[in-house]
Amino acid sequence: MRPNQNLPLIKNTAFKYSKLYGAVTLIASLGLMSCATHSGIKADSKPNLASTSSKNQLSAEIVYRYLVAEVAGQRGDLATSSTIFYELAKTTRDTSLAERAAKVAAYGNVSNLTAPAVKLWAELDPSSNEAQQAMIEILIVSGKLNEAKPYLAKVLAKEDTRAGGFLFLNNLLGRNADKAAVVTLVQSLAKPYPNLAEAQFAIAQAAWTAKQDALALQALNQAETLKPDWPIVALLKGQVLFTKSPQEAIDFYQAFLNLHPDSNEVRLNLAKFLVTEKQYAAAKTHYPLIIKNAKDGDAKNSAEITAVVGLLSFQSGDYADADTYFKESLRLGFKDLDQIYIYLAQVAEKLNHNDLANAWYGKVQAGPHYLEAQITWANLIARTQSVDKAIEKLDAIEELNAEQQIIVIQTEASMLAKAKRNQEAFDLLDKAVKNLPNTPELVYDYALAAERLQKYDVMEAELRKSIAQKPDFAAAYNALGYSFADRNVKLNEAISLIEKALTITPNDHYMLDSLGWAHFRKGNLDKAISYLQQAYQASQDPEIAAHLGEALWQKGEHDQARKIWNDAISSNPENELLIATANKFKS
Repeated sequence: MRPNQNLPLIKNTAFKYSKLYGAVTLIASLGLMSCATHSGIKADSKPNLASTSSKNQLSAEIVYRYLVAEVAGQRGDLATSSTIFYELAKTTRDTSLAERAAKVAAYGNVSNLTAPAVKLWAELDPSSNEAQQAMIEILIVSGKLNEAKPYLAKVLAKEDTRAGGFLFLNNLLGRNADKAAVVTLVQSLAKPYPNLAEAQFAIAQAAWTAKQDALALQALNQAETLKPDWPIVALLKGQVLFTKSPQEAIDFYQAFLNLHPDSNEVRLNLAKFLVTEKQYAAAKTHYPLIIKNAKDGDAKNSAEITAVVGLLSFQSGDYADADTYFKESLRLGFKDLDQIYIYLAQVAEKLNHNDLANAWYGKVQAGPHYLEAQITWANLIARTQSVDKAIEKLDAIEELNAEQQIIVIQTEASMLAKAKRNQEAFDLLDKAVKNLPNTPELVYDYALAAERLQKYDVMEAELRKSIAQKPDFAAAYNALGYSFADRNVKLNEAISLIEKALTITPNDHYMLDSLGWAHFRKGNLDKAISYLQQAYQASQDPEIAAHLGEALWQKGEHDQARKIWNDAISSNPENELLIATANKFKS
């Protein structure tokens, strides 16, 4: 089975902008002046009924309905309150009443009324930025990009906020699922401003999100010409180039830093790229300057940057330096102490200081990282003491919700499987799927446990169930396809399943290994070797080495096969599949 367990320790950070456009999310823009309390809705300003126009003279009926709306709001009946305010606003054409109706409806999550109330507010008060922004949000959330376009164009027409507006544009449009339509909209909005770098950057962001890399690079090059010293353009351009050629991205970042050595975010991203490409020594040369720039800069994020450098050191296998950086981040006032304690515990494990690791894990307090700490601590106990003691520790954790219970059960089952206690692992997961909400991930683990017991019908049924629950679950497609390939059955479907997994998670080395193995089973040696070599180049995993060596052996390249096996065995002397494969072909 080829599940991908090589989860990245560091995620690329989102771009940070020095100025963000003044638009706010719907609930914020609508909730500025209203908040829920035990006594209902409060507002800094209320509709001035006395100012209603002469043709809508106050009547007893209007006053009565207004008071009913106020009382309903105070009692927490926001649906009734907003409905009455909306009807009053339609009758009186009063902008304050329309605003109040929109805000109460939004705060009360009155879904059938929020959109029409906001639309009425924007119609009655076209000069209100808040109303126009709320209308834009409503249309975008509803997927009505064409209807949102004139509102957005109107906002962007204001010269003093135009640049910031383009920077915020993709944040606003990001929730729309039709990424190609977003690109078209952003291009249309940017067309009147060909010499505005922010407009070109907005096109690049939209294109990058829509996986239109060529368009993204074209827009970034134009933005770079308009504003050559802008780090935000360099950051995104490096990201786009990296998918095409990691070394080209690294060279681009280095050239930018030669001209702008104080651009710390670019330097930090360069260090991440170098670590990803296993150019550890080159990455390490940047760490002192990254930390110095963070300490001397205006961002006041020295503790956070030092922690990131610690993570990069950890990924590079430089555990002593990682320990130093993590401790320094604590000294500098890193706010999330428990996260650093977990990192320090993991460093101690890598250095075989298990008592120290236990101490660091023990410092993590109840809170968002507590369960993570208990699980990683339990894994240490399973490795250094016994699986039973580790499970006993996990079973002692109290007040877990259903989701957390599932995580604990999956951890315990994994420990049992590693200890070759496959029946116990299966029984534990079998009980879980019958008594807890079935997540695709839980069903997936149950299927793998069934396969280890050669319960192939159960495995296949459960994996298909997992795929039905989560159609983009790449690991489930891969697992089912690999199982077929490994058992030399349903090979055409195996290849289709694994290819589907790779469309969801391109270039995943576990899945490339699976696809190579499926082609090997089918007799397509050249294709098999090509995929297996791609997988092995990405990760010198012992099972990939076993598969690649066998494919090369069948091709007649015996010396190369032996070299791959011998190299892999020297690094993984206890891997059973690798040893069995190498022994099978000893001559």
